Amino acid sequence: MNFEPFKIKVVEHIPLTTREFREQKLREAHYNLFLLRSDYITIDLLTDSGTGAMSSKQWSAFMDGDEAYAGSRSFYKFEEVVRNITGFKHVIPTHQGRAAERILFSFLGGKGKYIPSNTHFDTTRANIEYSGAEALDFPTSIAFETDKVADFKGNIDLDKLEEFLKSHPREEVPLVMITVTNNSGGGQPVSMENIRGASEIAHKYGVPFFIDCCRFAENAYFIKKREKGYEKKSILEIAREMFSYADGCLMSAKKDGLSNTGGFLATNIDEIAEKAKVLLIIGEGFITYGGLARRDLEALAVGLMEALDENYLEYRINQVKFLGDELLKRDVPIILPTGGHAVYIDAKRFAPHIPNEHFPGQSIACEIYLEGGVRTVEIGSLMFGKYGSNGSFVSGSLELVRLAIPRRVYTNNHLTYVADVVGEVYKRKDELKGMKITYEVPYLRHFTAHLEYI
Repeated sequence: MNFEPFKIKVVEHIPLTTREFREQKLREAHYNLFLLRSDYITIDLLTDSGTGAMSSKQWSAFMDGDEAYAGSRSFYKFEEVVRNITGFKHVIPTHQGRAAERILFSFLGGKGKYIPSNTHFDTTRANIEYSGAEALDFPTSIAFETDKVADFKGNIDLDKLEEFLKSHPREEVPLVMITVTNNSGGGQPVSMENIRGASEIAHKYGVPFFIDCCRFAENAYFIKKREKGYEKKSILEIAREMFSYADGCLMSAKKDGLSNTGGFLATNIDEIAEKAKVLLIIGEGFITYGGLARRDLEALAVGLMEALDENYLEYRINQVKFLGDELLKRDVPIILPTGGHAVYIDAKRFAPHIPNEHFPGQSIACEIYLEGGVRTVEIGSLMFGKYGSNGSFVSGSLELVRLAIPRRVYTNNHLTYVADVVGEVYKRKDELKGMKITYEVPYLRHFTAHLEYI
């Protein structure tokens, strides 16, 4: 599909600024793009989480929200949709995905515990580690070959997973997870065969298997297009099969829920559900709203179904590919193939003269903003780097800059502008300077860190 499968009814002004203005504002933000006001951004590709445009049907449902504290009919609409897609009997709403993570790992985590996955994203890792547990990543080897094309580079390494479970007692591993699509690994999809295999291995050792499913519909689309035997299946049928191999899931519904807020934890395990509901009431709200306005549950119920529309998904995946192709025309090194929600610049190939400990991705992201007012995000050693027991620097597994495309917000003309901006920065790549942190906090430092150029 070469056009957007929707009409635009409302428009929003885009700020146009000068380089001098952007230099001042970035300096005031301590060279952290999270600390910039949105008024200073021309094209915002910081995240696809909660930044999309809702449909007219969602806004219509929004107005019909039943704001009852307990037993809201809006919750039961939401619950019915989630059960229809996932098949899980317990549906626990939260205000966003990280709230579901915090609740789950508050009682499943803890010192001496390990949570393996294909690759944990930032808030998942933080909630696991905050509990005292250790988040483990088992990506396949091809995930690190950013210039190689493969269908399912988001897969978990099944051999490493089984080897780990075989060598650790059951009580040390409360959960195996898989993230679809694999955000930290370049937005790459996970195959049905790999999901099934991970489930079988986890269950062989008596370990529950959960899916981090915030982009489940995009992953299902890739399965339909790339995996033999799924060509004629609907997106809903594929999604249902994915969930059938799991004991539960976590979702930030701000992605494939096509909404601006919301999330949930769902499971068939009664004990997990009961413990989660207790913590939900303590920290989020009653079990039929979970910290959300009930009208948001209405919007989510509609959005989750709209995300299954194959015409929408074709447009969505092709728009990401369009930006990737435009960057390749300008010789910008990116992760191949493009994934479902973002294009990822390979910062090590873009700026090989900057060592990991000087944050090449952050340097590139800052210069992209200075060049054209485009906000992106570093996914590398600023986000995932840490310090060893002896104080030595431990870098992230990849050094990337993510250009996350909000759903149903920008046209290809906007993305052509983005490609032009990045292309201009790439022409001056040898002039980019490394950076150092001047202020950081122990967890999720990239959100609030202060940096300066070396």
